[in-house]
Amino acid sequence: MKLRSSFKALAIASTVAFAGAPALADGHVKDIVDTAVAAGEFNTLAAALTAAELVDTLKGEGPFTVFAPTDAAFAALPEGTVEDLLKPENKDKLTAVLTYHVVPGAVMSSDLSNGMTAATVNGAEVTIMTEGGVKVNDASVTAADIAASNGVIHVIDQVILPPM
Repeated sequence: MKLRSSFKALAIASTVAFAGAPALADGHVKDIVDTAVAAGEFNTLAAALTAAELVDTLKGEGPFTVFAPTDAAFAALPEGTVEDLLKPENKDKLTAVLTYHVVPGAVMSSDLSNGMTAATVNGAEVTIMTEGGVKVNDASVTAADIAASNGVIHVIDQVILPPM
């Protein structure tokens, strides 16, 4: 049950980190995009979603599970990578990277098991490891189960790249 304890700790940390961020004034929960933007640590992700014209999709009905890299995760990419991906001529490449971070359906931390794979919107699969901390491919989940009106966000510390 160590896994469940780890996820409960992540979920509690997530709730504290996002306290107040997802709720609108009328008490409704924000969608995935608005929840991420309100958190303040996903500016690069928001810019990339805009450049790839995916904002409306992730504001749609869903449900979606988004493994959301922080600004620090994007900053850790080799110099010039983000700028290159944001160029209009690289929209298809950017879309492939971003959709690799999205899984159809709402996958909560309690749904995960060690070694499981999940098909992404990109078409490629990610591998989930739960021993020694939760990982999506090589990215560690730093906050889990952040509820949005159209799915769930799991914060990751690296940008994951689809297989070539």
